[in-house]
Amino acid sequence: MAKVRTKDIIEKFNLELISGEEGVNRPITVSDISRPGIEMAGYFTYYPAERLQLLGKTEISFFNQLDVEQKQIRMEKLCTDITPAIVVSREMEVPQELIEASERESVPVLRSDMKTTRLSSRLTNYLESKLAPTTAVHGVLVDIYGVGVLIIGKSGVGKSETALELVKRGHRLVADDCVEIRQEDQDTLIGNAPGLIEHLLEIRGLGIINVMTLFGAGAVRNFKRITLVINLETWDQTKHYDRLGLEEEKMKIIDTQITKLTVPVRPGRNLAVIIEVAAMNYRLKKMGINAAEQFSNRLTGAIEDTTLEDHDETY
Repeated sequence: MAKVRTKDIIEKFNLELISGEEGVNRPITVSDISRPGIEMAGYFTYYPAERLQLLGKTEISFFNQLDVEQKQIRMEKLCTDITPAIVVSREMEVPQELIEASERESVPVLRSDMKTTRLSSRLTNYLESKLAPTTAVHGVLVDIYGVGVLIIGKSGVGKSETALELVKRGHRLVADDCVEIRQEDQDTLIGNAPGLIEHLLEIRGLGIINVMTLFGAGAVRNFKRITLVINLETWDQTKHYDRLGLEEEKMKIIDTQITKLTVPVRPGRNLAVIIEVAAMNYRLKKMGINAAEQFSNRLTGAIEDTTLEDHDETY
């Protein structure tokens, strides 16, 4: 099923439908926008017909200089069976040749009152958001001091209970149980809850609770960028856990590498406080303050000083 169709951008940007109404259900499969200036000049060898075509002042003014036969040929080639739409900006007059060709091929011709550059930018941002690669992860997403923390782990390890404690401490729930993630940029992951379970939290023994109803609108967010992953796992005495924080593990989600911390779960550990501190410590690292590295450097300096003293005493 297509994520975006031509009719979606008509409604989103309040575009005027000029012709080609039969094609308003055409799918838009790429976020790139094409300004077919070189095609207007007659070069169609690498014409990206699957993109939205945007005609601005430059393209229309050049087109008006062509003779009648060239105008018809150019517009017939511009309107293909896979072209989702042709958009004319600045509320300019749509060439009659384009209207006729679009009606024959059922290519929607749309018009906007926005300037070309601004329209192109807004269309690209909208399509990149809608057509971004997506996945779903079993876990809980919480906004902690502005850090999007994805809490993962096996079922029953205490993810939802920890999220509830974090909400009580003033942080904001984004999603529980299932987190829908889309990659909007090379290193940008945005998480949100499926509409069916938005603002809901499942606590074993209590059932489903509505976080917004219980704690207010300030306790929830609709979406949040994910920058840190916390993996909760049952304490394993045979496993080595990082005690200094010098080792940085990564988790790949779609095509993005995210910092991952593994927190062992055992009775008596306050997971909410640990995760809260992990988020604050992550922010400090991004600001250039790394407590683990500072301790390591301090320890190295102390060892070197001791070695020098022993060397001096020997001689």
